[in-house]
Amino acid sequence: MSEEKQMSFLDHLEELRWRLVRSSISVVLIAGVLFYFQEWIIETVFLSMRDPNFITFRLFCDYFNVCVEEIPVSFQSTTMAGQFTYAMMTSIMGGIVLSFPFIFYQLWAFVKPGLRQNEQSVAKGIVFWVSLLFFLGILFGYYIVAPLTVQFFGAYQISGQIENIFTISSYMSTILSTVFYSGLLFLLPVISYLFAKLGIITPEFLRKYRKHAIVGVLIIAAVITPPDVISQIIVSIPILALYEVGILVVARVDKNRKKQETQ
Repeated sequence: MSEEKQMSFLDHLEELRWRLVRSSISVVLIAGVLFYFQEWIIETVFLSMRDPNFITFRLFCDYFNVCVEEIPVSFQSTTMAGQFTYAMMTSIMGGIVLSFPFIFYQLWAFVKPGLRQNEQSVAKGIVFWVSLLFFLGILFGYYIVAPLTVQFFGAYQISGQIENIFTISSYMSTILSTVFYSGLLFLLPVISYLFAKLGIITPEFLRKYRKHAIVGVLIIAAVITPPDVISQIIVSIPILALYEVGILVVARVDKNRKKQETQ
């Protein structure tokens, strides 16, 4: 009996290993393609954020009358392998982002057989919704948070005698982390759902600390955006909307649980 359990456990490990291998292969293949086009990607996708003609800055200028002047920023690489390292990092991060639906599907396919039938039905379509929210967060981070961050820190000077000459590592790590964490931040409704299913949070808890969340979001938005109210509001609204969606999700889970308890 113990041998059957041990073999079953080893089979699970083998399945997990192969799912991780498939996920790694998808990341490496996409990263290889991105590395081949690294120059175009760096210049068009990342360095373009310092250009006043970047789409975000143009829209802000056209619709909100908040126009951005030339951002006085130049870049340098201070280590021998600096440019190669960030070309590799950018390719790998891009591979992870673009492979995210496949990676999450592999993890979900491994976890799903261990769930009860009702839990599987409740989580129906989770791969689609998690992937959709993640990519919406990536787009929000790339088109809103990252360019505003570059504009603010690039244009900020404590003295006109000091130039902003960023290292490529500082610039790229700021953008990559900002965009990636924005993608994860947009998974807040899913996290709220899981915590509600585990009984960790309730809708009353989220409503009680709604004011604290609003203050926290406004502080974060004030730090990462230029010092104007319009930019702060634009960044804050989607995050606060996600918080409210999380409350609705948790309330629905709590309602269903109470209904099952009364039956």
